[in-house]
Amino acid sequence: MEKVGVSKLRANLPLFLKKIEQGETIAVTSRGREIARLVPPEKQRQAARQALQKLSKTAIVGDIVSPTGEIWEAMQ
Repeated sequence: MEKVGVSKLRANLPLFLKKIEQGETIAVTSRGREIARLVPPEKQRQAARQALQKLSKTAIVGDIVSPTGEIWEAMQ
């Protein structure tokens, strides 16, 4: 979840609205303290979950950032 200050949100509102539209949640802060969260409509979140469930039938869906522990030939 991205955190953004009120003044930065005001200055870049279209950018943050686009991120929310794409499914991201934005935490709004004032003086470093969270005061609100902007979340996408539930319909979009549900549609995204359903798309991931459908995709998981033919692909591996999961954490792609954490190390897997595999040693690749290029790493040797």
